Amino acid sequence: MKALMRKYETLAYSAIGLVALFLILVAANYLVSFQPVKIDLTDGKVQTLSEGTKKLLRGLESPVKVKLYISRGERAMPVQLRSFAQRVEDLVREFKSVAGGNLVVELYNPKPDSEDEDAAQLDGVEPQQLFSGEQFYLGLAVSQLDRKQAIPAVSAQRERLLESDLARAIARVASTERPVLGLMSALPIMGERFNPMTRQSSEPWVLANELKRDFTVKLVPLTAETIDPEIKTLLVIHPRDLPEATEFALDQFVMRGGKLIAFVDPYAYFDQQPSPMPGIGGGGTSSSLPTLFKAWGLEMNPGKVLADVVYASGAGQRLTPTVLTLNRTAFSRDDVVTSQVETLLYAFGGAFDVKPVEGLKVTELVKSSPNSMLVDNIVSTVSGEASMKGFQPDNKERPLALRLTGKFKTAFKDGKPKSDAKKDAKPDAKEESVLKESAAENSVILVADVDMLNDGAAVDIQEVFGRRIVVPSNGNLAFAQAMVEQFSSGDALTSLRSRATSFRPLTVVRQMEAEAQAQYFGRLKGLEDELQKTTEKLQALQKARGAGAKSAQLMTPEQQLEIENFRKRVTETRKELKELRKNLRQDAEALVFWTKVVNIALIPLLVIVLGLAMFFLKRRKQQVA
Repeated sequence: MKALMRKYETLAYSAIGLVALFLILVAANYLVSFQPVKIDLTDGKVQTLSEGTKKLLRGLESPVKVKLYISRGERAMPVQLRSFAQRVEDLVREFKSVAGGNLVVELYNPKPDSEDEDAAQLDGVEPQQLFSGEQFYLGLAVSQLDRKQAIPAVSAQRERLLESDLARAIARVASTERPVLGLMSALPIMGERFNPMTRQSSEPWVLANELKRDFTVKLVPLTAETIDPEIKTLLVIHPRDLPEATEFALDQFVMRGGKLIAFVDPYAYFDQQPSPMPGIGGGGTSSSLPTLFKAWGLEMNPGKVLADVVYASGAGQRLTPTVLTLNRTAFSRDDVVTSQVETLLYAFGGAFDVKPVEGLKVTELVKSSPNSMLVDNIVSTVSGEASMKGFQPDNKERPLALRLTGKFKTAFKDGKPKSDAKKDAKPDAKEESVLKESAAENSVILVADVDMLNDGAAVDIQEVFGRRIVVPSNGNLAFAQAMVEQFSSGDALTSLRSRATSFRPLTVVRQMEAEAQAQYFGRLKGLEDELQKTTEKLQALQKARGAGAKSAQLMTPEQQLEIENFRKRVTETRKELKELRKNLRQDAEALVFWTKVVNIALIPLLVIVLGLAMFFLKRRKQQVA
């Protein structure tokens, strides 16, 4: 009887405990709803807005309207996009929670032949079409007064950049003025009426036309000693033979908070200059910012071009290890500028050597593979087997494009250098004071290649029915435009990061491949050296026997033995190289397999083990009781 009462008492206590726990959870949820608290436990803080976005939203001075057009209903939106559409709506609501009353969000369901569909079309939001021919809407429009920015079709492929796209649109409509972009270059980017060297005129580069659509472009001469204060972002492309006074102007531009983007090059293939010697062909030119680079802890050898066998273009006799076809493994997936770049054509470019300077943070945007080395400019255009002769990778990833962030210090501690025209002039008492350090943190982006921006490397121009059609050949122009857009959108958006990292390559596999390739090329180099030594030995034996025609055609036993031994070593080396590739493939496949097993099966196994442990522990307690 007592045991039965004890059993009912235990059940009663358990029931009361469950009811109490339920009431506590309801009360806690009710109280938290008045003061929402969000904890982001995702990898990379995917659900958390960047500080730059928050700063932008909190700084809005008047209301900005965001119209979100999402087709709703079971058949209206493709199944695979429903969760993505919900994430888009959640992001917009997150923007609203930060901006408060200065961000007005309106939701629309543009059904066919409805007023909402008419509104979408008026706002520039375009329908997306399925394979079945049905259409749906997933886009948004941002407006303030008569200023409007539309994202016609929000794509899942750009989910990484969704926050930056929306923040940039808000920043543009909130600004009453069109951004001013400074452009400094030794190349005819804006086109030229007559070139005395080619005796021809030239059209503006496609890059120039794209920039003029969104910015007021102001040309800055290579001899400028000051940068117009109206210019907040300056794009420098191939600063060839830049005077020291102009480099000082760039230094002071950065000191006062200006955003600098510089494309330099050790061998600008598309800037061929005639040779001073008659009868000898000219070559590409080089450019750098030596004084600034030294102060920033950087170095780019103007006489060396990067060769990389992993990203080399072409094959066979057209293999060119100095013309790189970079894929997404070479880009930083966490930076807005490079997170959506799929491929770049990096032609005869250089690389940076970084020696960190106090106060500056270096972020690598684009980097080479470990199987790369620097080669002399004079052999940079060699292709085929000749390009691989003497290739010795140094197992070092080098930054090809980077971002410097922090407080910059002047590279001209002794003040403004005297230009040639003013060296003999008397000192000017009204000369402006030199800024020694930037007042706040700033950013600079540097790229060690110029040719990538030229039409010949970036686009394919076609004539179709008398119309000029420009088709991008790669992500080169998108890469440059992303830099300019980010810097021109204001300080708040400079720190924007990519929201997600859906592509996560197996870095261990990449490292294994790099090490195996290093061994492979090392063995090949050893084989070539051995062949050279054997050839020299055979020549020495022939020379010792005499130079007669008959004796030169007949081989001695020593020569025959030497050749036979060499052939054996070649066969053995080839077997070793084949085994090396086989082991690499097996190790990589095994690593991928076990990685999938851990990712897919580990958590369920842990849950099962934990459940079994709790079951046996509870059973044991009941037996003891």
